[in-house]
Amino acid sequence: MVVTDSQPSGMGTILRVRGPLEFKCHLDSTDVLLMQKVISRTFETLHSQVKSESCVLTVCDSPVIIWPNKGVYATPEEISPNTLCEDMHQWIQTDEQESAGKRSAKKKSKKGPAVGIINLRLMMEVTRTGPLSAPILSRTVQKSYFLSTTLPMDCVVRTTCNDTIKDAFEHLLEALTRQLCEMEKVMLQHVKGTELLVPEPLHFLLPEPKGLVTVVYPAGVPDSQLEAQREELHQQFELPDDWPYFRRANAYHFPNEPYKDGYLRNPHLALTHPSLENGKAYLVQGIYSYHHYMQDHMDDNGWGCAYRSLQTICSWFQQQGYTERPVPTHKEIQQALVDVGDKQASFVGSRQWIGSIEVQAVLNQLLGVTSKIMFVSQGSELSSKGRELANHFLSEGTPIMIGGGVLAHTILGVTWSETTGQIRYLILDPHYTGAEDLQVITDKGWCGWKSADFWDQTAYYNLCLPQRPKVI
Repeated sequence: MVVTDSQPSGMGTILRVRGPLEFKCHLDSTDVLLMQKVISRTFETLHSQVKSESCVLTVCDSPVIIWPNKGVYATPEEISPNTLCEDMHQWIQTDEQESAGKRSAKKKSKKGPAVGIINLRLMMEVTRTGPLSAPILSRTVQKSYFLSTTLPMDCVVRTTCNDTIKDAFEHLLEALTRQLCEMEKVMLQHVKGTELLVPEPLHFLLPEPKGLVTVVYPAGVPDSQLEAQREELHQQFELPDDWPYFRRANAYHFPNEPYKDGYLRNPHLALTHPSLENGKAYLVQGIYSYHHYMQDHMDDNGWGCAYRSLQTICSWFQQQGYTERPVPTHKEIQQALVDVGDKQASFVGSRQWIGSIEVQAVLNQLLGVTSKIMFVSQGSELSSKGRELANHFLSEGTPIMIGGGVLAHTILGVTWSETTGQIRYLILDPHYTGAEDLQVITDKGWCGWKSADFWDQTAYYNLCLPQRPKVI
């Protein structure tokens, strides 16, 4: 497992090329040294394929085809090696254009997609021009092993606004070559008998100025067995050893790819921060899913708000790589409270409320996560908790569940002025019952910044502040 590509962030276009390369080889025996030699020879063949004229890169959702080893020859004819890389956006068919029936092989709007990502497909030409040689058949009788797998190539490079197609595709070929080298290392390291362990490339977005890097992991090997490699990566990139930057769950999710589970991620990113005199924003760190009433074919309208806030918190721990456990259902939450002795068996399947103390117990029971509880005797006191809340988001970065009266909410951050004491709360409201429509959710305030009068000034509140495990 080694970093295979690192590009600085900044303005420009991201090129991402994906595609399968078939790995096939014959073995006369299962001798380890022999297998390693055969595997290395097979990778030499794959290197030759990537560098050959048969290598083809196609731009997804467009008529653009590029032969990088034929002088960066491309179709349509208007595209030349000196064409700016960003100009390829105009050939890409967007979903809006397709739904309007405007698909064609002509140039598209120069506006391009909303994000600067160009997806490409790696392919190999099977046929060649020129005379064909006659096939020759031979028969050999011997015992041998045939090993076959598919290498899931996935390379990313970042270009600048001045890079030409020639420049960009030279970088892409270099990245493909490096990735093959790292895949070979991973496969040789984990070969067992006649079983081949497939290398798995993943991309990770590190803090500035490091940017996007690619790591090759052995597929099927759990994160728990890769801690030594992650420690090495943390040292290489001078990263703190209390945040799981390189766990699989932290792999970068490209903005032009939808999430398969249908939940919205980080809706607060669509908001602008309120302006306070000498104010500073302190926000949740990382990615979470928005869980609210009526999702998952579950009618919990009127009683499940704390369950949904807890699910949002659990999603944060899952998507930061702290746990591989799926987000718990209402029934699983209730069963966890029965298991710890907090509730009777009849509680499972009921429509009874839970509060921040129960949220704390479930996080500890299901995820092994400890939490601090902040008690506020009346809502008017919350405006004086700016320092404590700001410190939580700085040090822990986890969502906070707050319960008071019959309502529960999730606090995702605060904007707080140390000089004036003014404060605004970033609230994710689990009482929403509509569809996963980001604009409705932000426009109607289901995710939004609230002032101190958002809280019932006379009601008591308990806040559950989950503590982040200090692990790699």
